[in-house]
Parts: sequence; C-alpha cells; structure tokens
Amino acid sequence: MISERTDGSLVIRTALPAETEAVAALHARARATYYPDGVPQADFDWTDAWRASLNRPDGRVLCAVERGRIVGIASFRTPDGASAATVKLFQFHVDPDHWRAGIGTALHAACVARWQADRRAAAVLDVHVDNRRAQAFYARQGWIPDPDNPPAEGDHHLFLRFAVPPRE
Repeated sequence: MISERTDGSLVIRTALPAETEAVAALHARARATYYPDGVPQADFDWTDAWRASLNRPDGRVLCAVERGRIVGIASFRTPDGASAATVKLFQFHVDPDHWRAGIGTALHAACVARWQADRRAAAVLDVHVDNRRAQAFYARQGWIPDPDNPPAEGDHHLFLRFAVPPRE
C-alpha cells in the first residue's frame, strides 16, 4: 500500500522491521504529550513491542514518511477473539512536530483503504481519557463511542468504533 500527497512530500507505506527504533521513538514522543503527570513506567519494552508488531504476520504497521523521516505510524490487526470483519487500531501516532499538517488524516485514509481492501466492516480502538486531541481527531474521522464497550468506572480509556464504508 502506497499513497502519496500530490506534492510528493508524504508517502504512506508498510513500515519495515529495520525501522523499529524510529517507530518506537516517534511513539514515545507522541505518548508523552497526553500524560499530564508524565508517561507511566511500562512493565515491558516498547521497542520490543514494536519489533513484534512489525514482524506479526497477522498485523499491519503503516508509516507516513516525509522527506525520508517517519512522521506517523498506525498499527492494526484483528483483535483476539473478534470476528474477521473487525479490525482494531492498536496504535496511531503523528510526530508532535508535524501536527496539523494533514499527516494524521492521510494516514487514517490509508488505514481505511486497507480495511476496505481486507473487507472489514468495523474498526475499534481505545484512546486515553486525557488525550483530548486524539479524541477530537477521531471524532472528525467518524469514530463514535463504542456502544458495545462503555468505559468502566475508573477506566483510563474510552472505546471508539468506526463503521468502515464499503469499497466503491
């Protein structure tokens, strides 16, 4: 899957295992923006987690590349126990230095095109409750609160659903 801006400055393609460290670094920069008290200590290594995602035969990681630099990432696959018609967007990040440049919208459109090609009917995700910027972005793209998965009291995530439009 490759898409490109009309000016040729942005390419969206499958991320490569050799790009694991760049992907993990972008993820860390983006994540740091929505934790008001600082990013919590993970009980696992994010670089290893991204390496596993990039090597999963049943998953996809797309990246947005601008002038040779990864500026956006999206990771998705069928969640465990879900129907093949549903895809879960596990990670979606744009480098904070590149916000409001249309990269997230282009990357989301590339995800939707892939989901359509894979004949997905719905996509789901969870977003951190403090990440208001992402919540607004997803709402603009057509995501709604998931009626099948309301947040539990004290949960730190909101669950959203997207109806994948049929392929034209």
